Amino acid sequence: MAERTLSEKELCKVDINDPFFDSLKDAYEGFDVWFKSKAAETAFLLEDTKSGSIEGMLYLKTENGPIADVTPQLGAGKWLKVGTLKINAAGTKAGERVIKKAFDRAISEDCVGIYVTVFAVHTTLIALLERYGFVLHGSKTTPSGVENVYTKDLTADLADLRKNYPRFSVAGRRYWLLAVYPEHHTKLLPDSKLITDPVDIVKDVSHSNTIEKIYVGKLALTRIAPGDLVVIYRTSDQKGPAYYRSVATSLCVAIESKKRKDFLSEADFKEYCRKHSVFDDAELQTLYRASARISTVRLLYNAAFNRRLIRKRLLEEVGISEQPRWDLRELNENQIWEILDLAEIDKGLIID
Repeated sequence: MAERTLSEKELCKVDINDPFFDSLKDAYEGFDVWFKSKAAETAFLLEDTKSGSIEGMLYLKTENGPIADVTPQLGAGKWLKVGTLKINAAGTKAGERVIKKAFDRAISEDCVGIYVTVFAVHTTLIALLERYGFVLHGSKTTPSGVENVYTKDLTADLADLRKNYPRFSVAGRRYWLLAVYPEHHTKLLPDSKLITDPVDIVKDVSHSNTIEKIYVGKLALTRIAPGDLVVIYRTSDQKGPAYYRSVATSLCVAIESKKRKDFLSEADFKEYCRKHSVFDDAELQTLYRASARISTVRLLYNAAFNRRLIRKRLLEEVGISEQPRWDLRELNENQIWEILDLAEIDKGLIID
């Protein structure tokens, strides 16, 4: 299995002669000149850790609207332009991980929306964009041809949870604290990695890359309804008291939950969980056969906390009591707002 890292690099340190760029040079007239002109800027690079070869690139740029070089033009406000996006996904859903970086940047810079130009032949990329709220806006004509322009409005409140991503509503929901063991936490939620985690823990595999995560356990996960907010709580790594070592790290939005009987068969269960959970087929088989109480919840990975909250603060400042247990614990609205505030969640993520 390939092991690849995603990091932000100065383009002056990137070799444009890497074979990865050949298709971009063929598709876009003057790509070499453009690339050299951006030498002092940065882009996200997905690289093979063994060969050093480039497997993906995401170049982002903020622009102030109106944007007049697309038809129809984009309105006023700050827009995030996805200037270059190419991913050799290799079945790992790396495209989702890269797209999430664009969402994170747009929210942090208070953009009203994101736009990307893409040739119509790139149907897989277009399907991914549409899944998370991009819509066909118009077109842009360049010396390389006519590209479609897709936009994502970061001011709208949509009924579809996926299309609203990464933004979420708080009012009128239920709120949960959901425990994840340390050995699974960062593998599932790479942007929530703690400084104490091993540097090589995030692998280029589907469950690390996906925006959607599936939690599998013997908890009453069907209590969680679509739209509910779920705070991920990484349990203690046993290297000190849980009071200081257990920590809330992330905010997710639930899409759906299922009981074991909701799956047609073991094969159906494995197919559903395979690319979105931390478990391989053998482990999923064991889980399915071992207990009729097994259940799942599918989550959108909306935000890693800017400030992680240790158990001490959750007890003393948020007011979560010791009991009942914190494996799947319901929170009240005051507690969720306190967590979002203490975690320094970007306010642009919150719809209401």
